[in-house]
Amino acid sequence: MSTPSAVPAAGDSRRWMVLAVICTAYLMLTLDATVMNLALPSAQTSLHFSDADKQWVVTAYALSYGSLLLFSGRLADLIGRKETFVAGLAGFAAASAVGGAAGSFGMLVAARACQGVFAALLAPTALSLLATTFTDPKERGKAFGVFSAVAASGGGLGLLIGGALTSALNWRWCMYVNLVFAAFSLIAGSSLLTRQPRTGARMDVPGVVVVSGGMLCLVYGFSNAATHSWHTPSTWGFLVAGGVLVVLFSFWQRRAQHPLLPPRVVLDRNRGGSYIAALVVGAGMFGVLLFLIYYMQSDLGYSAITSGLALLPMVAVTAVASNVGNIRLMPRFGPRPLVSAGMLINAGGMAWLTRIGPDSPYVSTLLGPTMVIGLAMGLIFAAVLRTGTSGVLPQDAGIASAAISTGQQLGGAIGTALLNTIAAGATTDYLTGHARGKPGPALLHLATIHGYTRVFWWCAGIFAFGAVLSGALLRSGPLPVPGRPTSPERITEPEKTRS
Repeated sequence: MSTPSAVPAAGDSRRWMVLAVICTAYLMLTLDATVMNLALPSAQTSLHFSDADKQWVVTAYALSYGSLLLFSGRLADLIGRKETFVAGLAGFAAASAVGGAAGSFGMLVAARACQGVFAALLAPTALSLLATTFTDPKERGKAFGVFSAVAASGGGLGLLIGGALTSALNWRWCMYVNLVFAAFSLIAGSSLLTRQPRTGARMDVPGVVVVSGGMLCLVYGFSNAATHSWHTPSTWGFLVAGGVLVVLFSFWQRRAQHPLLPPRVVLDRNRGGSYIAALVVGAGMFGVLLFLIYYMQSDLGYSAITSGLALLPMVAVTAVASNVGNIRLMPRFGPRPLVSAGMLINAGGMAWLTRIGPDSPYVSTLLGPTMVIGLAMGLIFAAVLRTGTSGVLPQDAGIASAAISTGQQLGGAIGTALLNTIAAGATTDYLTGHARGKPGPALLHLATIHGYTRVFWWCAGIFAFGAVLSGALLRSGPLPVPGRPTSPERITEPEKTRS
């Protein structure tokens, strides 16, 4: 007797509608990561909370999201991807509606924490659905190309949409806009996706407790370092505790009968390399998505929507590079040259951004480097998302997808803390070396820009390091064809096509 599939069968045109549903849901998550950053000043004025409290609107989301990703990825493998996908969509939409209607600071923070819970449920499920839906090499390349473009460019689109909504309406619509994406994905996904057979996955309860606690401690520790100091007990204490718990988790995974994150998933060089690459990108891209926006709005006087429009060329180049990378380059060369080259190109783009000044023109100073960065991000995401889920067993698709999201989330937390500290230190050093008495506005302006350029140099170094690391970890050559032996007679996608 045949078992029902979670998705339409190969050759069914409805599979591409499934792709549209998955991409719409994931776009909602990537937009939300940046859209609230633009809405925060307006929300602060409306709800009357302090600058010290402002961080919790971001931190509440990051804590719940980062700590529950691995648990949610395994949950999708355990109870079914349609069920977790629909639950994630419905919960995220409900939390967004509550956040948009928030009448107090506490209500907004609670809604953001709930958003993080359901985002953790939705993000790995969306990617694992993609990986299990498209197994034919040609279809897989096209599908991952579209998904990679959404994942890589969603942050930039979030800045544009957030700017437009905040300027034309108010901050609450930055939350309400999620209802539009969720409604489409819920209605279409409920009819297109069917229940899938159980994969045989098991829940590692001790592993869930240990790794969720470890991730919560790490994310909180890095978030606290970004807003306070590395020397406070609430920073280093949580970081030490998180590190200890993650080490304990890694030991436990080798002993557990049904490990949450099986060593077979992460010890494969290609998959492990892709998870490390996701972490590096999460840390390094913070330099663009935050400090560049600060520069455009605070120093060049751009409005929120103008800042978003300024990044549209980067978004367009990212989309093209993602599709070319997945459809043309990945089947021929594999992930290693795409990730390594993307990291090096990103390093060059970040170094180019260090030429900014107090009155830099957009076309000659910002357009070129942001397009170069868009090219790099398209190549990296084209390889990382596809490689991180390549060759896993059906019962491991969700946890492998969650490992990618976990790398990005942890990398973002590290980047937030590290780069904020670097910027603050560079600004202070500049003022110390140049001020004669109380610094005036012009000197403060120059000191701030000096902090930005120091951050961009550090981002260039992070990506250069990522290029070396990726080159060492990732295997050369194309990925093996799904369902074919990988050793000793490794059959690659081009070979299947030629046969």
